[in-house]
Amino acid sequence: MTIDLDAHLGVHAQALAVRSKRTEVLAANLANADTPGYRARDIDFRSALAAAGDATRSVRLATTHRAHVGGADAPGAVPFELKYRTPLAPSVDGNTVDAQLEQAAFAENSVRYQATLSFLSAKFRGLMTAITGQ
Repeated sequence: MTIDLDAHLGVHAQALAVRSKRTEVLAANLANADTPGYRARDIDFRSALAAAGDATRSVRLATTHRAHVGGADAPGAVPFELKYRTPLAPSVDGNTVDAQLEQAAFAENSVRYQATLSFLSAKFRGLMTAITGQ
């Protein structure tokens, strides 16, 4: 009897990948908080997760070689669209990063990432219990 791991894990595997990418984007925003002209970006989690489940809507990154980092065919690649964040009060130098907003979004994303890891851990524990019979 075979186990369909994708069906068993459900949406949690894709959610973990999208949360991971969002962490990278938010960290880049925080790192560039003092860079003149930098425009803050973010990922819409709902649309990214929907795109992860629907390969026909995925955004492909143009690369010249299959082994390039971040290529659409790379293992763990997640289809998503980066969007520019609308600033509440843009600075004079054109930077749209609001450090407090980014820190709050980063903290929320981290908590949700940990929750997704907990769900996946529980799924794997359930599988191990079923396999070992204990």
